[in-house]
Amino acid sequence: MRLSSSFAHELTSCQAPRERKLHASSDWPLSVSSTAVQHPKAPSEAAGPTLPRFGTNAVPHEGRRRPRLPAGPGMAPKPSDSVEGLRAAGNQSFRNGQFAEAAALYSRALRALQAQASSNPEEESILYSNRAACHLKDGNCTDCIKDCTSALDLVPFVVKPLLRRASAYEALEKYPLAYVDYMTVLQIDGSVTAALEGINRMTRALRDSLGPEWRLKVPSVPLVPVSAQKRWDYLPSENHKETAKIKSRETTTAKNRVPSAGDVERARVLKEEGNELVKKGNHKKAIEKYSESLSFSNLESATYSNRALCYLVLKQYKEAVKDCTEALRLNAKNVKAFYRRAQAYKALKDYKSSLADISSLLQIEPKNGPAQKLRQEINQNLN
Repeated sequence: MRLSSSFAHELTSCQAPRERKLHASSDWPLSVSSTAVQHPKAPSEAAGPTLPRFGTNAVPHEGRRRPRLPAGPGMAPKPSDSVEGLRAAGNQSFRNGQFAEAAALYSRALRALQAQASSNPEEESILYSNRAACHLKDGNCTDCIKDCTSALDLVPFVVKPLLRRASAYEALEKYPLAYVDYMTVLQIDGSVTAALEGINRMTRALRDSLGPEWRLKVPSVPLVPVSAQKRWDYLPSENHKETAKIKSRETTTAKNRVPSAGDVERARVLKEEGNELVKKGNHKKAIEKYSESLSFSNLESATYSNRALCYLVLKQYKEAVKDCTEALRLNAKNVKAFYRRAQAYKALKDYKSSLADISSLLQIEPKNGPAQKLRQEINQNLN
């Protein structure tokens, strides 16, 4: 299957795809090394710039915006030898479309940073990710992947390098690896349009090429900690307020988006597959199914409460609370969501919140035996 026209436009200079023959081979790995997908925890960040659809605009560029440096006629401004000065000059070259020059400036900044006595993983990650954007623009998908991986090793679960690496994998027709990165982005923020479109492309490509059992042949998607969810990339501090407004509008639009009939059906099928995995005790894989289901339609309360059950079993209590809260937003009388959130709050030793949820549940179902028992346990802890 050829790349969609919109996405192909973004990657016009990338390596030309080979004729698509998707099968297990050394050229198209179906397993992921720890370097390829392992993303340790990331620092807290505020909401970041709106990510454009691939194929319509350039991939957003990280780094602090700086005013243009004065320059004489026909002369480029001479960058400072400091890390910040080199990065600012690289940002300006990138905005001017001089991607090779920008990459060279980011390389100089990296060398200067690495020569310093103290480490700064956040700054180093930004520079790798920025240089990866240059490689992607110049069609050097292999080096783009390397730099994105370096960025994610330093500061994990960041949307931009994940999307850039997914784009490069897709251009090289390494669809399973692109699928993993797109799915990871959707765990961080399910409203990212580029990831939603990418996962749809990858799902079609993998299903068409590998058949209905294609999910058994792709790597597992890493679980994203709750601290990394709904968090965006590095922000220029002077743009915090405006970017937050843009992100808020995008999130609201995504939540209010009405899925098509086809999307609803795909979401239903994926949810049922998740339910079957729960019955088999494979809760980690079930989370992947539920997450993929929600990428097609995020209006199903039961899918959130089912995924919350998996998080409870895996002792990821904060994630369970978040999913139950979303389930209750969609259905205020979802008894299972109340019960599971109460369990999660109890495990987190937030007994007052746990008791409040059980009380709400018992108002809906006064004779609910498990809820009555859990209330007794909570009261014992409160006393």
